[in-house]
Amino acid sequence: MTIEILKSKIHRVTVTEANLNYVGSITVDEDLLEAANMTEYEKVAVLNNNNGERFETYVIKGKRGSGVICLNGAAARRAQVGDVVLIVSYARMDFEEAKHFKPTIVFPDTQTNRLV
Repeated sequence: MTIEILKSKIHRVTVTEANLNYVGSITVDEDLLEAANMTEYEKVAVLNNNNGERFETYVIKGKRGSGVICLNGAAARRAQVGDVVLIVSYARMDFEEAKHFKPTIVFPDTQTNRLV
């Protein structure tokens, strides 16, 4: 049996941009992606702390050190600039393997979206 388990989490970052006229996705500072063990085009869930919205999209790599968190396309309707969000990804694995797996969780500075 396989189950889905938390793989990676970027805990509490602030939306810096919303670009409705884009194909779709969320742009995330490359430093945050690396720290959270996430990769470009990975499927993620975005949880908006301000309004309770939850949605899925995929990641686009943003400029390293920029602190960018940009919702693109339809996702731009789910949050406003200044909202605090969590970005999470999941992995499927064997139930027994999952018992010993430890997710990668990063806690950036909410004001700058940079690692502390």
